[in-house]
Amino acid sequence: MSAPAVFIAGPASWNSIVVLDRLPEPTPHMQFAEASWKTLGGTSAGKALSLTSLATPVTLYALVGADDAGDRVRAALTAAGVDALWGPGEETERHLNLMTRAGERVSLYLSTPSAGDGAIPDEVRVAMADADVVVLDLAEEPRRLLPLAAGSGRPIWIDVHDYDGAAEYHRPFLAAADAVFCNADKLADPVDFLRSRVAAGASFAVCTLGADGAVAVDADGTLHRVPAVPVDVVDTNGAGDGFFAGVLAARLGGASLAQALRAGAHSASVSLGSRHLHPLLDAVL
Repeated sequence: MSAPAVFIAGPASWNSIVVLDRLPEPTPHMQFAEASWKTLGGTSAGKALSLTSLATPVTLYALVGADDAGDRVRAALTAAGVDALWGPGEETERHLNLMTRAGERVSLYLSTPSAGDGAIPDEVRVAMADADVVVLDLAEEPRRLLPLAAGSGRPIWIDVHDYDGAAEYHRPFLAAADAVFCNADKLADPVDFLRSRVAAGASFAVCTLGADGAVAVDADGTLHRVPAVPVDVVDTNGAGDGFFAGVLAARLGGASLAQALRAGAHSASVSLGSRHLHPLLDAVL
């Protein structure tokens, strides 16, 4: 019997990270960076890396351009052992992330690929059909895949990140979701939001709370909490994706939601210990 497989569609990017003593104020001024580096980014790439490290078979589908950034993205993920399908993009997604040591972040999107305008590639259809779970991250190409994923009968896991509870763009993703993940950055009442997603049909919903761990609501309405794993934080990028991947790998292995949340917290702590999305990249970049 083969191991459960995951199909992930969404962003893989090439990022510039700049660490500042404080986030810039909206006035003309000068600041000195405490550190800076270039690295792989993208929420789907982060999830794929963590799943790969957890020995969970995963196929990543991402759009990249025929440019230097695209070459770097492909090379990094290949060297880290991630199985990927590459769709053509006009240019590769690139971010400039302004960070503080406390984990505050402003992400400037320098470029983003558009959704494909042709038929969905056969290899993508096959990978989705063969998967035990389909993960569709917030981007135009995954949005295009939503009807196909919904028709596949496979559970669909969605990460809406810093959703505010009202943004229109997220709604088709949420409507299709069997499992919902988010963070508490813009939610006035995270638990109320989680309960609303379970009431709408999700099997469970999870909200990460940074240093306060995470909270979840299951199908029975039971509330679960898990503390964060203490760790010397090097960089916060990728921690949420690591948490998501830890929960997913554990659930595929038969874990209860409470057990899976603990696995997610541990997986997030691994990502927090690297200045890249995951330590798998430490020897690559």
